[in-house]
Amino acid sequence: MRSWSGRLLSKKRAMKRLARKEQRYEREQLLLRKDFSSERRVMEEVFDKSTLMIVYRFLNKGVIDEIYGTVKAGKEARVYWGKDKDGNELAIKIYLTVASEFKKGKLRYIEGDPRFTHVKRDTRSLVYAWALKEYKNLHLALKAKVRVPRPIALEGNVLVMKFIGKNGNPALKLKDNPPKKPRLVYDALLEFVKRLYTKVELVHGDLSEYNVMMWRNKPVLFDMAQSVLLSHPMASMFLKRDLVNLHRYFKKLGVEVLSPEEIYRTIVEDDAT
Repeated sequence: MRSWSGRLLSKKRAMKRLARKEQRYEREQLLLRKDFSSERRVMEEVFDKSTLMIVYRFLNKGVIDEIYGTVKAGKEARVYWGKDKDGNELAIKIYLTVASEFKKGKLRYIEGDPRFTHVKRDTRSLVYAWALKEYKNLHLALKAKVRVPRPIALEGNVLVMKFIGKNGNPALKLKDNPPKKPRLVYDALLEFVKRLYTKVELVHGDLSEYNVMMWRNKPVLFDMAQSVLLSHPMASMFLKRDLVNLHRYFKKLGVEVLSPEEIYRTIVEDDAT
């Protein structure tokens, strides 16, 4: 005959098993309450449980109401088209927590940023920091009156933003949609660079025709996680590289461009006065 303590231990184990079953059931019901359309199965295959639970929390909170197809799939992140409960279009950017090249390519943008001095060096911590960095940089850009996707919510490696485009069709990149009036776009981008530098002390860090969208004939900057504060030791180098990229692209379009050196001096000197 089993002892009283043995029966109690057996009962505790049974309760734990029941609790685990209830948790699984709750997760399954959470999945059933929101329809991911054809993307749900794909998301479950690509993303880990932690990431999926963040998405489900956004669904339950009403931040996201529906998730549809992928509009951008890269090595480090995927962007999904979605809608909120009012039908407003969303861009849901999910950074991959298993990206093998993440540390190698992104660490130099995080190191030297005083906002992230205590970030751990494991991949998940760096990915979370990268997502937070983009969220903060987008807010700074808006403060400087620079056209960027408006950040709506962030948790972990999931960033929700305003969708730039219509009906799930994202605005085209500058490289795929050369402007009809390139001089105006060139001037607008230089003004964006100047505003970021002088108003919020930020450098884009990877500005080129690949990270600019054209929407309603106006440029919109995106992918701003790599943007750095002026206090970053490589800020000047990144700014010069951004200006060289703009010079190269718009010169090919026949724009009478200023030299990157001249623009750099103007931006830096204006900020000093």
